[in-house]
Amino acid sequence: MTWGTELWDQFENLDKHTQWGIDFLERYSKFVKERLEIEQTYAKQLRNLVKKYCPKRSKDDEPRFSSCVSFYSILNELNDYAGQREVVAEEMGHKVYGELMRYSQDLKSERKQHLQEGRKAQQYLDQCWKQMDNSKKKFERECKEAEKSQISYDRLDNDINATKSEVEKAKSQLYLRTHSADESKNEYAAQLQNFNGEQWKHFNVAIPQIFKNLQDMDERRTVKLGETYRSFADVERRVVPIISKCLEGMVTAAKAVDQRKDSAIVVESFKSGFEPPGDYPFEDYSQNLSRTGSDNTISTPKNEGGVKPDPKHSISKTAKNKLWLFGKKPKAPSLEDFSHLPPEQRRKRLQARIDELSKELQKEVDQRDALNKMKDVYEKNPQMGDPQSLQPKISETMCNMEKLRSEIHKNESWLSEVEGKVSTRGDRRPSADVNHHAPHGRESPEGSYTDVPNQEHRSPPHQPDPRQAHQPDEFDDEFDDDDPLPVIGHCKALYSFSGQNEGTLLMKENEVLYIIEEDKGDGWTRARKQSGEEGYVPTSYVEIAMEKNSKGLAMMNAASWM
Repeated sequence: MTWGTELWDQFENLDKHTQWGIDFLERYSKFVKERLEIEQTYAKQLRNLVKKYCPKRSKDDEPRFSSCVSFYSILNELNDYAGQREVVAEEMGHKVYGELMRYSQDLKSERKQHLQEGRKAQQYLDQCWKQMDNSKKKFERECKEAEKSQISYDRLDNDINATKSEVEKAKSQLYLRTHSADESKNEYAAQLQNFNGEQWKHFNVAIPQIFKNLQDMDERRTVKLGETYRSFADVERRVVPIISKCLEGMVTAAKAVDQRKDSAIVVESFKSGFEPPGDYPFEDYSQNLSRTGSDNTISTPKNEGGVKPDPKHSISKTAKNKLWLFGKKPKAPSLEDFSHLPPEQRRKRLQARIDELSKELQKEVDQRDALNKMKDVYEKNPQMGDPQSLQPKISETMCNMEKLRSEIHKNESWLSEVEGKVSTRGDRRPSADVNHHAPHGRESPEGSYTDVPNQEHRSPPHQPDPRQAHQPDEFDDEFDDDDPLPVIGHCKALYSFSGQNEGTLLMKENEVLYIIEEDKGDGWTRARKQSGEEGYVPTSYVEIAMEKNSKGLAMMNAASWM
């Protein structure tokens, strides 16, 4: 069933119907636009919500409780979910709304073209009809004029009083009118035949083809609407698997909440390391009062056998200072050594700082090694670069290394102090025999702590900075022996060393010293000057030659160096 045969006379109604179809398509386009704007607004609001409840945090503020971690995981999943809503809006705008708007413009152009063709065909048919109608009217006029001429001729011909000339004139006029009527008749017949032919073409060829084009256009519009309906649903369906994963991630985050783990974190975060205070003793202020044996009063028991009272039962300033454990904690300023914190928290903070400084030191060491390798390459291949151009950077790196080592040693000293106090309460640290290479009362200059809590060892030696060597804090008990140690070798100073701290030895570049104690892995060698002054120098600052013979042989070799 086609419009061309069934609706041959409904041009105006088809005009209105096709216009309604385009209007409906544009209305649906507007619906899609508003829908994608809703998706965009929804996604934007979700992202703002996530941003509001998941602000930027510093490294120290990272969540540790499982409930917080799960909540932030849910926020991340929600952020991904918002991203999928943005994908939906983008796909709707590109594949549905944009396509509909382009197709609407094409439909308008095509419809306009078909209607113009229909109107032209109608105008041509109307023109043919007018020509036929004009020829018909002319034929009618000519026939009437011929009839009048016939009547006039008949009247004059029957009139005996009419002259011959009048009769001939009337006859001639009749002939002319009759001839004109015949010509008008022929013209009218031709125009009528032409009009009938054009009308047949109009209603059987032109109009059916134009209406068929309009029908095809309208059917394609309907098909396009169906396709966009399906695309509209497919856009949602494509993101469903990813949205399902986001929801599964939220469920997984919810299952990861562990109340016992959170409780343990609370203990770890706030444990002070203090022991609960002991019982307060009874203070008897009535001892100076005279009492009789029959008085039924409570007397304070005396210490028998000269036993001293338990320190836990004595009221001391320290105990009073710990009363904040059961009340409001006093505010204390933040100190570099964290001494304002309880012992356990102070130990953790110091250990974390040491680990961080150690990582930075390792980076500097790697950079120094890389620069030294580059310098060696330049020395072997001068065309590649100037070795001296790397020296400022090497010196800067060495200086940074020594600053970091100084910081590490300072923090390790504080950590040793804290762990020493804690070990007196709970014996949480092993005995000092672990560090048996170092004399009592002195840490190795490069001493550090392992990752295992409360265990100390000597770290591998590091090369000191030629401008500022790392110096130990104390060498108190190293030189208590009365007998001098024998010389076991000699060394030559490669760099100058200030020796400012107690226990270290000042030396100048190229100065020759006697070695009386080898480096035990801590980066320091014990040496003696010719003047008899002894102390520790950085092993990496000297060139060492060990001797198996006596001191005299060492002195001879030293003299050969000088």
